[in-house]
Amino acid sequence: MLDIQKIRADFPILSQTVNGKPLVYFDNGATSQKPQVVIDAEVKYYQEINANIHRGVHTLSQLATDAYEVSRGKVKEHINAKFAHEVLFTSGTTHGINLVTNGFASILKPDDEVIVSSLEHHSNIVPWQMLCEKTGAVLKVIPINENGELIIEAFDALLSEKTKVVTVNHISNALGIINPIKYIIDKAHSFGAAVLIDGAQAVPHLKPDVQELDCDFYAFSGHKMCGPTGTGILYGKEEWLNKLPPYQGGGEMIKEVTFEKTTYADLPHKFEAGTPNIAGGIVLGTAIDYLNNIGFDNIQEYEHELLEYATKRLSEIEGLRIYGTGKNKASVISFNIDGIHPYDVGSIIDKLGIAVRTGHHCAQPIMNFFCIPGTIRASFSFYNTKEEIDQMVDSVKKAQIMLS
Repeated sequence: MLDIQKIRADFPILSQTVNGKPLVYFDNGATSQKPQVVIDAEVKYYQEINANIHRGVHTLSQLATDAYEVSRGKVKEHINAKFAHEVLFTSGTTHGINLVTNGFASILKPDDEVIVSSLEHHSNIVPWQMLCEKTGAVLKVIPINENGELIIEAFDALLSEKTKVVTVNHISNALGIINPIKYIIDKAHSFGAAVLIDGAQAVPHLKPDVQELDCDFYAFSGHKMCGPTGTGILYGKEEWLNKLPPYQGGGEMIKEVTFEKTTYADLPHKFEAGTPNIAGGIVLGTAIDYLNNIGFDNIQEYEHELLEYATKRLSEIEGLRIYGTGKNKASVISFNIDGIHPYDVGSIIDKLGIAVRTGHHCAQPIMNFFCIPGTIRASFSFYNTKEEIDQMVDSVKKAQIMLS
């Protein structure tokens, strides 16, 4: 059992008021809050070891380099990568996906096929569209059903010898649906396709084992798992990272530069041009330590309780519809109230201290499927409580009365 009040005390922002009301933060799908230990670690870096990495023999540079590489090692262990050099620091999931699509621009040929799903965030749609426009490859889309689940039979039918890449999210940011990625990975590999998993919404809730999954790439963001903004990770299998060309040119990613020819550094530095977010990379390791100390089994169990409780309470509201009703879900609920725009509900409950996300959640194809402009999304974390859910439900009821 988690001591929720003790955990909440780790997060200073949770004790503040918004519009004169206690803050109820249910926008964790957009970004998570940060525990004091993470905040302190960022301050400590700038107070004590601020220096550029991999570039100096002086003491501070060596301390910063060591801390940065220790953090890389923590990520490697956390996701069970085979090698530390398969772990690339990025600015976030979007950066990681674009790094991969840029590399495949030199691999794909006209009429090759890329498969994405209807559940994707725009960050895992647009870069692939751009890649297909550049290479002449064809984009194929896995459809969803009324429960918001991928139609796996349709995925099977899309696969062919032309399929070169399959990319899906681990968990839908808009609906909370957990996708059967192990099946998708294995099936795609049977056709010789590479697989990228967008893990942005998964890593706050679970520990991905990239070797067990056998994915070729796994991208995620630090800021959704209690880490700093502007941080992220792209895991890539060694053989794929060696095959892809560098994403950017500059310092750090080179072995030797002459005006006649440049040779590139070994992994992971080949893909880490320029001065990175050093503090962020180091502190991401702190955030991972914090979450592992709580325990992901504990997090999953408690967040599932919150999901079930919130689903039950919201379902009591007449005229409220929940989108994404599949069996396997993370702690995310997207809903609307008949005849009321989601933005209007979100604006009113904000006045009552409730922070939710409204809109299409950068997943417009999902909204188009359901023929709606957007949803109200409440996304829960391990520091939230059932009492907060009750406050949200009461606030939604008030908004419904005001707007009806």
